[in-house]
Amino acid sequence: MKMKQEVTIRDTADLGRAADEFLRKIGENRIIAFFAPMGAGKTTFTTALCSRLGVEDAVCSPTFTIINEYRTRDGEPVYHFDFYRINKTSEALDIGIGDYFYSGDFCIMEWPENIEELLPEETLRVRITVNPDQSRTLSWEQD
Repeated sequence: MKMKQEVTIRDTADLGRAADEFLRKIGENRIIAFFAPMGAGKTTFTTALCSRLGVEDAVCSPTFTIINEYRTRDGEPVYHFDFYRINKTSEALDIGIGDYFYSGDFCIMEWPENIEELLPEETLRVRITVNPDQSRTLSWEQD
């Protein structure tokens, strides 16, 4: 049975705490798709996640390159995708998306709706909602 999970981010000063809570709650999930409107904070939260995972590189949205690869202090790869500019699923297939998804490494996606039919079944689908007070709520379902 799937259980609804949530993490609230009060403001930018709360990002580190929220990233820690999110990572604790998602357990072994490594394929994470963030569904959210423009400006909801997908890249900002991804930056906080990467920091908590031990990435020391500068994290930025791979809007034009589609994928950025970061390394943790332990040398583990973290893949950050931005599918905003993908118009056809064949474009994602051309970059070898399946190899990344089945690598066992973290795959964090922005604009996954553009490749929805390619997402593996085990993808953690996370919605980011902008609340009236400008806080953000991340919500998802998991076993």
